[in-house]
Parts: sequence; structure tokens; C-alpha cells
Amino acid sequence: MSIRAASIWVLLLGGIAAAQTTLAPNSAAPAVESEKPMLTIPAGTRVPLTLKQAISTKTARDGDPVYAETAFPFVVNERVVIPAGTYIQGRITRVQRGGHVKGRAELLVHFTSMIYPSGYTVMLGGSVENTPGTEKTSMKDSEGTIRQDSDAARKAREAAGAATTGAVIGAITNGGKGAGIGAGIGGVAGLAIGMLSRGADVRLEPGTSIEMEIQRELAVDASRISSRHEVIVRNSD
Repeated sequence: MSIRAASIWVLLLGGIAAAQTTLAPNSAAPAVESEKPMLTIPAGTRVPLTLKQAISTKTARDGDPVYAETAFPFVVNERVVIPAGTYIQGRITRVQRGGHVKGRAELLVHFTSMIYPSGYTVMLGGSVENTPGTEKTSMKDSEGTIRQDSDAARKAREAAGAATTGAVIGAITNGGKGAGIGAGIGGVAGLAIGMLSRGADVRLEPGTSIEMEIQRELAVDASRISSRHEVIVRNSD
């Protein structure tokens, strides 16, 4: 082999070695991964909300959207994890109107997402734990079903009022005997009216205070939570 040919081979081998050295990963250099600062909201956390629209079992349908807003900031380890003014979105999953004879109106709502003031959106599982801002309603079960209180007493008063009216009319027209007949007729009429009328509907007005319970542990990105100054409200317990 000539000196010229040998020189060419040396240069080629040197170039290949240099290329391999350049392409080979530097095992000594540590991989730099940016870790997101995460905050955890425990399961069972209760968050006070303000309802943004009216809901009634008279007009609501399964699947209708529900919109609410956090009323106070929620704090974990002196860090605001849910600022006041965070939007909460959900949907109606069951509606039942009050029956003519029995059965009270019921409403079931599930919350599905949380939208921070910064626009950061987190999916969640939430239910209604309490409705302190409503009258004549109560919580039926652990699912979060809102049930209208019984109005049997109201229907009984209406029937009694009809019986009294019938007795007065009967007494005026036919004396004592007529009073008894009129009372019976009035009572039957009152019962008929009660059977024809539905029970009262569950109705939640805009601005109603409701309490949401987060059903499973939720991790949120601390860097995407609104950085605006919050007035921190802590429970006394």
C-alpha cells in the first residue's frame, strides 16, 4: 500500500471515530427534567359555592348544565389551592317531580370541572353535600340528592279548609244537617284537589349557597393557579 493510500485510510478512520464520539450520548451529563409544583386537594374536601343560574325540577332535564362559583378561597398548608371566583361546572344527572299522591321532588347534580381565574381547567368528581341557602329542602342520600320537604301537611290544611267552607255553606242552606253534609262534600273536594295537584318542586335560585364535596383526591399545578392576592379564610375548627 502506498503512503498516499495509507494516509487516506488514516483520515477516514479518524473521521468515523470523531463522528461516533460526537453522536454518542454523554452518560455523565444528568438529564434535566422540569418537575411541576403540584398541590393536592384531599378527597372529602368541602367547598362553598354560589349558584349562577336558577334550577327547578319543573323545567330541568337530565344532562342540563349547572354553573357555580367558589365563594371563598380554599387553603392547604397556607397555600391557596382554590381561589375565590373559580368557576365550577357540572350537570344534572337525575330529575324527579313531586307526585300527585306520593313521591317528593328530587334533584341530583354532579360537578365535573373546575376553571381557575387563569383559565387553567381541572377535571373533578364532585357532589352536593349541603344546600344551606335553600328552604324546605334536605339531602336524601350520600350521592347528593336534593329532596323537597313533604307538603302533606299543606294538603291536609287545604282539605280541612275545604271541609270547613262546605260546613258553613251547608249550615246556611240546611241547618245542622246541612252542615254535616257540606263538611263531607267539602272534605272530599279538598282531597280531590290535593290528589290532582303535584307536590312542590325543588327550586334553587341564582345566588343560592351550596356546598360541594370533592369525591376523589385531586392534584393541581401550583404554577397555573392565579397569582392574584387572596384574602385567606380559615375554618375555626
